[in-house]
Amino acid sequence: MMPEAMTFEEAAALLVNYITAYMVLFDFGNLGPGHSVLVHMAAGGVGMAAVQLCRTVENVTVFGTASAGKHEALKENGVTHPIDYHTTDYVDEIKKISPKGVDIVMDPLGGSDTAKGYNLLKPMGKVVTYGMANLLTGPKRNLMALARTWWNQFSVTALQLLQANRAVCGFHLGYLDGEVELVTGVVTRLLALYNQGHIKPHVDSVWPFEKVADAMKQMQEKKNVGKVLLVPGPEKEN
Repeated sequence: MMPEAMTFEEAAALLVNYITAYMVLFDFGNLGPGHSVLVHMAAGGVGMAAVQLCRTVENVTVFGTASAGKHEALKENGVTHPIDYHTTDYVDEIKKISPKGVDIVMDPLGGSDTAKGYNLLKPMGKVVTYGMANLLTGPKRNLMALARTWWNQFSVTALQLLQANRAVCGFHLGYLDGEVELVTGVVTRLLALYNQGHIKPHVDSVWPFEKVADAMKQMQEKKNVGKVLLVPGPEKEN
């Protein structure tokens, strides 16, 4: 049941984004006090959710990648070290601050970035891949970029994992549709965090269905901070 204080838009943002972020960080990542986390696309829907969830655990260091114009919003949301991936190599930036790397890498990018994330892990660290954003390279689908991402897919053997004391996990909420009890438990915990004021879904903008092209443009041009929502009915003031 939706809390009285929660808007429809917040509920829509909460469901997919926060369930994904929660399960990646806690169920796979085993996030605990003193850990460090790399959150890619930290100004996106799942990224913002992940950063807020990191704040619910004591002394967590968050590295968040996003374009420079979003860094102020990231700091307000709880990112310890915002990194502009346009002008710097995020691996170098993280290594300067944390030479041993990080405990958890949230990887929505795929391709060669999964390998970079894996190599950033401390012993007992985990990279959790949950998307292939590198396949979406702007307004036009770039077949060469798509092929490159496919070619650069990360691969590791069980023996390599054993020797490195690292884990690689894959998460896709869509394939958990049979796990009602598991997902319901996560939603219950998220609603408790919402009611306690620990998390607050950030809705970037709300668009009517007929403006789907404009909403997609907002995301493809990477202007959004938080969730972009499509709703039935007349246009709302953003």
